Amino acid sequence: ASPEGNSAAEYEKNYHEIGALLKKLQDATGVKLLWNTSNLFSHPRYMNGAASNPDFSVIGRAALQVKTSLDVNMILGGLGYTFWGGREGYQTLWNTNTKREQEHIGEFFRVARDYGRGIGFKGNFYIEPKPMEPTKHQYDFDALAACSFIKQQGLEKDFSCNIESNHATLAGHSFAHDLQVCVDHGLLGSVDANQGDPQNGWDTDEFPTNVYETTEAMLIILRNGGLGKGGLNFDAKRRRNSTDLQDLFIAHIGGMDAFAVGLETAVKMLEDGKIERMRQERYASFDSGDGKLFEEGKLSLTDLAEIGRKVEAEQISGQQELYYNLVNQYLFNR
Repeated sequence: ASPEGNSAAEYEKNYHEIGALLKKLQDATGVKLLWNTSNLFSHPRYMNGAASNPDFSVIGRAALQVKTSLDVNMILGGLGYTFWGGREGYQTLWNTNTKREQEHIGEFFRVARDYGRGIGFKGNFYIEPKPMEPTKHQYDFDALAACSFIKQQGLEKDFSCNIESNHATLAGHSFAHDLQVCVDHGLLGSVDANQGDPQNGWDTDEFPTNVYETTEAMLIILRNGGLGKGGLNFDAKRRRNSTDLQDLFIAHIGGMDAFAVGLETAVKMLEDGKIERMRQERYASFDSGDGKLFEEGKLSLTDLAEIGRKVEAEQISGQQELYYNLVNQYLFNR
């Protein structure tokens, strides 16, 4: 948002000047700030990491950027603050103390949290998982790694995940997978709305057009009760050969429409209830009897083995094709 400048003091001055300008534009347009972040990956000083850097002086410079970003966030009324660890990882284990680096990241997050709360920031702190690029192996590899780190560091009261579809693709997962993992851990915070290309091994950041993905995503989000203070943010860009000015507008319109279709379809699914009933019935054996006792932790391994001697397990279809056909009906029978 602002130029780096030639010194730390110039960086702060530039950022606050741009922040004041953005506040004027907010007042004139009514546009709100979902979240802001700090660029802790582009400058050469961060080539070995920011909070994970083996040189303590780099951590201090990163802290200055985060502090300034939080100060400006307060001016702009931001609802969240995002950490994306593009350089928080390693290129080779030969020269890396991974345990120490991750402990440093955790402490960095804690002091950032404490400062934010101290100046009155009431929003969410987000970690945005990504497996690689620019770093060979990033610590926040995917949703599960990020959720586990948040809980290991005792940050779950203040931190949750900002999930980007394209980053899930790079980790070998679907968009829905990373969303569901966060929901299961109670740590779904916000969403970067884009899509990747599974045939490419890099971050393509395409505008979302896949209505199957957006429908499944919105269904998971609705089951979660929404996103709270989070939202949908377009982390996307036009293709390099989309050079007409109108392409920029078409891309945004198409992305919004794709998520609108996903939302409307997910609402229809929930209101009709067929898929929800089918999912519930699939686990009916745990709703009563021994299955319920197992879920409640009231059976030992010996108890389970004795049940296994008496019960003949049935082969029950997962009906995957039926689910797919139902999704098509909800999407295209309009």
